[in-house]
Amino acid sequence: MAGLTATGIGSGLDISGIVSALVNAEKAPKEARLNQTEGLINTQISAIGALKSSISEFMDKLKPLSESKTFTGFTSNLSKSDYLSAKATPDAVAGSYNLVVEQLAQSQKLGSANVTDVTSPIGSGSLDIDVAGESFAIEVNSDDSLQDIVKKINSAEDNVGVTATIINSDAGPQMVLTSNKTGTDNQIQLSATDDTGTALADTFAMTEVQAAKDAILYVDGLKVTSNSNEVENAIQGVTLNLKDADADKSTTLTIEPDRAGATKAIKEFVDAYNSMMETARGMSSYDPKTKQSGVFQGDSLIRSLQGQFRGAISSSYGEGMALANLGIKTTRDGSLELDEDRLKKVLENDLANVTDFFTNEENGFAAKMKSVGDTYVQTGGLLDSRDESLDNRLARIGDERESLELKMKAYEARLTKQYNAMDLLVGQLNSQGALLSQRLNSLPGLVPKDK
Repeated sequence: MAGLTATGIGSGLDISGIVSALVNAEKAPKEARLNQTEGLINTQISAIGALKSSISEFMDKLKPLSESKTFTGFTSNLSKSDYLSAKATPDAVAGSYNLVVEQLAQSQKLGSANVTDVTSPIGSGSLDIDVAGESFAIEVNSDDSLQDIVKKINSAEDNVGVTATIINSDAGPQMVLTSNKTGTDNQIQLSATDDTGTALADTFAMTEVQAAKDAILYVDGLKVTSNSNEVENAIQGVTLNLKDADADKSTTLTIEPDRAGATKAIKEFVDAYNSMMETARGMSSYDPKTKQSGVFQGDSLIRSLQGQFRGAISSSYGEGMALANLGIKTTRDGSLELDEDRLKKVLENDLANVTDFFTNEENGFAAKMKSVGDTYVQTGGLLDSRDESLDNRLARIGDERESLELKMKAYEARLTKQYNAMDLLVGQLNSQGALLSQRLNSLPGLVPKDK
């Protein structure tokens, strides 16, 4: 304590120690209460964060169940993947198709005349480049080399889809101009205009290095031509990506309903629901083995959350269908258990009703579950409100700490004043006693006891 560094001069008591002990005795239980309350609130804030995260993860797994494509999708299977890959959309139709890739699409390439030195000036003028009816121009200065011209073409902001590069062949360097798109509709035309002489025009009298080609494939013997190797809707709802060509090799493509995708989405939903409810249960229950209570044991917010989700789980939707009809049952502890064989049969035999059960926007299962979840995790929802309430309680504890500190300082000052006054009084009494003893000892005929 400030100013108390020695024993009392008059009394010999350790005033500093006494005052410190009294202040600590007064402060310790109050501070312990604040620490305990603060610790509990911080634990609850962390628990709210964990619950939010768990509900959000559940909502992420719920979302696919609200989308029709989860149940109406298709898978594509190829007998071999050497020549193409395939991807089916929900617009596809189940079936089997024989595919033959005769020719891949390729870009046209034009080559300039060979030059001796790519850094030497060629001549001034302009180059006009056209691709599929769109064009742009490059101005060539008198000191521009082949390298400079290549850079100007590639960096032109209005470049309509060509790439220039320099190829160093045995005959010498030359510029090769490549169309960025494949197919015969994307051929290149280049014309050169000289300012003086014919050097520029002579250099850029282009010859075809590679011809433009369209992709050619056959679907069940029917010819399909495409500018691109990515062929869309040659088969309804299917995109084919051509990789190699061989007119003598065929590939079988099979399009089938994607039952596995729906099963996977439902399994992930069940797992996420169980994880979410286990998180809530751990926060609100009492464990008789460890004799530990959850941080929100008996809390009405958690009870309400559990009750609303369980109510939505047990309800019927659409044409009177419930989760139990899909092979999803509720166990004694409230978690869900999936019978995959039962689910598989329902998906095969009653897909339309299953789709409506989950995806109906007005009274479907996913919409109802989302509504419950949003009540808790949306911005300004119930968990945000609880968070705000806990933050306010923490702020009040901070205020209480400051108030306690001020009170303890005042208490310390009061005790110090009292003990200093006592010490002064004891000192005065000791002085008076010593003086009295001295005077008595000086009286005639008085014999001191210690003599």
